Amino acid sequence: MTTPSIGQLLASTVPMARTLNLEYLETTPERAVLRLPDQPDYHNHVGGPHAGAMFTLGESASGCIVLAAFGDQLSRAVPLAVSAEIAYRKLAMGEVTATATLGRPIAEIIAELDAGQRPEFPVAVEITRADGAVTGEMSVLWTLRPNS
Repeated sequence: MTTPSIGQLLASTVPMARTLNLEYLETTPERAVLRLPDQPDYHNHVGGPHAGAMFTLGESASGCIVLAAFGDQLSRAVPLAVSAEIAYRKLAMGEVTATATLGRPIAEIIAELDAGQRPEFPVAVEITRADGAVTGEMSVLWTLRPNS
């Protein structure tokens, strides 16, 4: 039996994530990179990706890095997004790519979980268009909620 990839795991457990046909380019504990292909069904009024689609892309990238970093903790804690904030910086056209990075060391977060705490940690996401211009910046605050 093969172990599902982080992208397969996210798509199978979070139905919303699979609706956008996201491409999982890199999913490691250090970095997650997802691409939203250019799809007319998800365009806004000016022909670029809709803000909601860009939000879902960014939140999905943050979820992938959380699964990659803490997948071995799922038997004792559930990862949950606590809050999210996004800033749309430039007009996005065509495909866009989200790159997520953890804001705290993994070992520090697991140590808090080991101590019986409910750790919180930020994930930063940068959304770029094909020419490399940053079109959006997102911050998602996550927690690992211990199972009771």
